[in-house]
Amino acid sequence: MQKVSKNDRETGEIAKIFLNEILKKGIRHQGALVVGLSGELGTGKTAFTQAVAKHLGIKNKVSSPTFVIVKKYSLKNKKYKLLFHLDAYRLKNEKELLYLGWEEIINKKEHLVFIEWPENVSKIIPSDAKFVYISHVENGHRNFKLVI
Repeated sequence: MQKVSKNDRETGEIAKIFLNEILKKGIRHQGALVVGLSGELGTGKTAFTQAVAKHLGIKNKVSSPTFVIVKKYSLKNKKYKLLFHLDAYRLKNEKELLYLGWEEIINKKEHLVFIEWPENVSKIIPSDAKFVYISHVENGHRNFKLVI
């Protein structure tokens, strides 16, 4: 599914559509539900995650985890208890993510995990992960390719 966003409000609507799709009961995953967010710098990976967090009822400010790598937010969702927001931009390889507790994060069904730059650690992204590919298009708009 592809969608174009002209502004933050439209990005929020796309995030809501994506979230509704991945939270459907029919979508199965072994451990955590992992979502990879790919795109060049400044395409809106963090803005998309912020919109998802808002739709999940997170009141805290969701900011980029670029420097801390992993941020965790509590959810009041029946199915998911924690949202993890990770940024693999500065990681050199998968081993660095393992040191940060990756296995523990992805092995729990009640975890929802959004990871920016998953291509930097592609060998340890679960095979049942979902993906959002974001790219710049004309007039400062963004194209979202949602792979559910």
